[in-house]
Amino acid sequence: MAMTEKIKILLAKRNMKTADLAQLLNTKPSNIYSKFRRNNFSEKDLEKIAEVLSCKYEGNFVMEGGDRI
Repeated sequence: MAMTEKIKILLAKRNMKTADLAQLLNTKPSNIYSKFRRNNFSEKDLEKIAEVLSCKYEGNFVMEGGDRI
């Protein structure tokens, strides 16, 4: 699942719109829509989104043996 889809699901669970997220991030909705179209979020973006939406973001690689990097 693309990160854009995950963020949209999270917004729906919070009964929020993209414009609400943009306001919390102190940016324009057009900036968020642009990132959604490109599915282009940095690790820093994702951490900030998690922070403003009161949840936890974990980004990692999981190897076959279960090791996380």
